[in-house]
Amino acid sequence: MARPAPAKKLKPAEQARIAEIFDRFAALNDDPRTELEYRDPFTLVVAVALSAQATDKSVNKATERLFADAPTPEAMLALGEEGLIPYIASIGLFRTKAKNVVALSRILVERYGGEAPLNREALQALPGVGRKTASVVLNELGVEPAIAVDTHVFRVSHRLGLSTGKTPEQVEAELMGKIPQPYLTRAHHWLILHGRYTCLARRPKCGECPVADLCPSRHLFETGTAGAPASPSRRKKAASAA
Repeated sequence: MARPAPAKKLKPAEQARIAEIFDRFAALNDDPRTELEYRDPFTLVVAVALSAQATDKSVNKATERLFADAPTPEAMLALGEEGLIPYIASIGLFRTKAKNVVALSRILVERYGGEAPLNREALQALPGVGRKTASVVLNELGVEPAIAVDTHVFRVSHRLGLSTGKTPEQVEAELMGKIPQPYLTRAHHWLILHGRYTCLARRPKCGECPVADLCPSRHLFETGTAGAPASPSRRKKAASAA
């Protein structure tokens, strides 16, 4: 995938600030990984697809038993939707996800010899696999640098002044254009983990933040005058209620 160019050239001071942010993330965790548990590309695709609107912890709890019993597309297909549902019933949207996982397993068996294709076009054509899921898979497996913009990445990117984008696609393009090339393969995980454990939505832990002195939003939270930037879904709901 081509690296998008920033909308405007960054000033040297801003380039240095952004580089320092990711230098510090790297110093703390040089090899960040997804917290989803998986065995191979197929189980990674399934785990990421199941994680939509669910926590990694809840997905891992479900897939521990699922992947022990159905670790391949053939085994997943043999389970069928009704056989799969008991494994994932604790995860949100489990019926739709069961339908998609079985459908994508059938495609993998019939078209790809039971292997998950590791290119964006083929992945995104699978049922239940959109751009975000494909980006997570391709980035985690080192196929291509990609940034999947979930609620954590959206929030942290705005707070750190890395993006002003109003949609996940806009945020992704800005991040891909601004983050130093050596860090692109790891930035996705750093931003997610930072949002999950430090830059929390309601009460960010600014006192524990390794990049607090580089954050343009810190003073807003210290004075209690700001909350999390509205995600696209939250803005849409607000507009509908107005």
